[in-house]
Amino acid sequence: MIVIYSHKITPRVRYIFNHIFNRILSIPVKFTTEVAEFVAHNGPKLSYTKAVLGAEFFIKSHELLYEQGVSDLDITIQKWDTVPCFFATNLKSAIPFDIFAASFYLISRYEEYLPHVKDQHGRFTAQESLAYKHKFLEKPLVDIWAFKLLDALKEKFPNYEYKTRSYQFISTVDVDNVFAYKHKSLVRTAGGFINDFFRLKILDFWNRFMVLVNLRKDPFDTFQKILAFHKEYEIRTIFFFLIGNYTTYDTNVSASKSKYRLLIKEMVDYAEVGLHPSYFTMQNQAMLKKEKMRMEGITNMPVSKSRQHYLRVELPKTYQQLIDLEILEDFSMGYANHTGFRASTCTPFYFYDLYFEIQTPLKVYPFALMDTTLNDYMKLTPKQSLGKIRDLRNEVRAVNGTFITLFHNESLSDYLRWKGWKRLYESMVKIATSKYDSYY
Repeated sequence: MIVIYSHKITPRVRYIFNHIFNRILSIPVKFTTEVAEFVAHNGPKLSYTKAVLGAEFFIKSHELLYEQGVSDLDITIQKWDTVPCFFATNLKSAIPFDIFAASFYLISRYEEYLPHVKDQHGRFTAQESLAYKHKFLEKPLVDIWAFKLLDALKEKFPNYEYKTRSYQFISTVDVDNVFAYKHKSLVRTAGGFINDFFRLKILDFWNRFMVLVNLRKDPFDTFQKILAFHKEYEIRTIFFFLIGNYTTYDTNVSASKSKYRLLIKEMVDYAEVGLHPSYFTMQNQAMLKKEKMRMEGITNMPVSKSRQHYLRVELPKTYQQLIDLEILEDFSMGYANHTGFRASTCTPFYFYDLYFEIQTPLKVYPFALMDTTLNDYMKLTPKQSLGKIRDLRNEVRAVNGTFITLFHNESLSDYLRWKGWKRLYESMVKIATSKYDSYY
């Protein structure tokens, strides 16, 4: 255990110290505001305040963790050895910046509360972020800082026994379109044939016909392939099913279709299942509640996990809605248009609500990459994508973090724009589950 002294213990101080020490470094902490108690302690201790008290490990504090609300902060990027950092300290500080204030700024998504330009779907984009602008988006910077801090602590307190956490991999699969052709309404099926015919998509027309007369398997029905990888490589797999009503952006098969409901029930038996709230739930809690109840009616168990469709998250409103509906885990923390670590960490963390200044019960699982980001936004080939996946996995592996990927069932179809991506998924799983850094 490390004793932490600060002149004031705020909710922000408790939150970020617990994240860095407990969740990343596996070091228990005890807080005190009593100087005498701190000075008398003979074991490892760290002071986080304005001036050093004695011979302890000292980090000069920035004002951020003692403030409330949000304000426009002046941020200047510097280097800690070769690693970017900000909120510089003075020479008496054991490290050259306030690691706790900087980590809080990134993990709380402080910048997303400030004025910014949204994209056409109302999302905060990678290009608006500090991480993108200063080229550290693809590094779990908070975890890197934490392990560099650990090295400094080991040098200061060499006799303390430090534990290490284990690297983990989670494969998540969004089901936006459970089938390409089957189990659609008569109107949608007829419209599909007409569209293929007049656009001279002869191959699509033929494939649609062959699937509908049961002479060919629906190309998006890749669930047994995914479960086979899940079993062979013993990976944690989570499916997020879209069951909202049909809209321009929500085009899945109706959740009233018995085949779809049976598939969801089957996936519950072999993997984890969560809700994929539809496009307009970001602004509509009643709709979100209805979809949650619909999913619980299918699975006969409480819904505890979710990921927003189109990754539409507006902080803090979207997360407040999830909390109100007792959803415990969210997997939406990532960008649609760029790979990397939106919160600059590869460690699951509890959402801190800057409006109410509290740590909430909602646990956020940040993902590192999405298949449509690689294919549609970044225009990478499967081979180029594998290199990107390898690099991100190695970054997470270096800090024993949690590597989370986002694929869709349709990207394993090897169909149309997903030609070659089924093989990529298996290669990704091999890299992600390897015990060593991957360079092939």
